[in-house]
Parts: sequence; structure tokens; C-alpha cells
Amino acid sequence: MLDTRELGRRPGSQRRMSFEAPAPADLGIEVLRVPEGSSIRFELRLEAVMEGVLVTGTAEADLEGECARCLDDIHDHVVADFQELFVYEEREPAGDPDQEDDEASRLEGDLLDLEPLLRDSVVLTLPFQPLCRDDCPGLCTECGARLADDPGHQHDAAVDPRWAKLEGLTQQVGRQQDD
Repeated sequence: MLDTRELGRRPGSQRRMSFEAPAPADLGIEVLRVPEGSSIRFELRLEAVMEGVLVTGTAEADLEGECARCLDDIHDHVVADFQELFVYEEREPAGDPDQEDDEASRLEGDLLDLEPLLRDSVVLTLPFQPLCRDDCPGLCTECGARLADDPGHQHDAAVDPRWAKLEGLTQQVGRQQDD
């Protein structure tokens, strides 16, 4: 929670902030995430406007996860840009006063909660399928061998079960001819 009292609800007043904070739990996607408790670096500009406080800035954090193709460990870095208007609590939404805008972020008194904004911006910045490198060949579909370690990896051609009996006959005929 950030305190916005210094802005004084005077449109045009602004404040710049730089700080570090621990990462919340479950910040990321299933295969790539910011480790819980690790440091997130924030560079923010808080600006008072008529409706509330406009927050603009970046969040930088280290990432841990695994490659979507070969399951190798990934260590990376993310920089997420964001901008969000936090509306004053007592401010009526534009239009119908009986219909509240559920999408708008709201200040709680003079405090604003950055966590939902941080989650949205970091998760949207992450790749859907992170890779250890762009040309990662992945794993063998038959045995699970890591193809980057063994580029010439291959298996014997699979025999169609409908022809398996004939394969046995050709081997028998081949042995008889050798004898």
C-alpha cells in the first residue's frame, strides 16, 4: 500500500518514487514466475488528477521457471510498464450513480494497493511459452530424451501393427536363406 497524502488531492501535483518491495506469492504463470519474497524494483510517478491518482511506472524483477519445450531451468529478468488511474473512494462513477464501475481501481482512503496492477502488468509481459533459447529442439516424443544434448537422436521406424506378422515372416525367410 502506498500513501498518497503528500499529493494533497491537488490536480497537477506529482511525486516520483523509487523503492524495492518483496514479491507476493504466485506472481507469474505456471511455468515462469517471480519467486515469492524476491526483490521487485519500482520506479513510479504518482500524479493527482481530478478523478483520483494516476500511477505510471515500471516494475523490474528476476524470473525463475522452466522451458516449455525441454523443461530446462530458466533464469530471466522482466521489466513491466504500467499506468493506472486510482479513483477517489467518494467519487461517483460517470453516468448512472446506481451502477458502479467494477473495473476502476479505487483508493482506500489515501492508500493505493499496487498488487493487482503489478500482477496484471507482469503476467501480461511474460511469454506464453517461455523457452531456454529460441531454437530449443525440446524432448523426444518417444523416450523423453533432451534433443539439445543429443542432436542426432533417433529411433527405429515403428512397424505398423497390421504388418507386424509379415515382418516376422521376412526375418524367418532371411534366416532360412542364410542357413
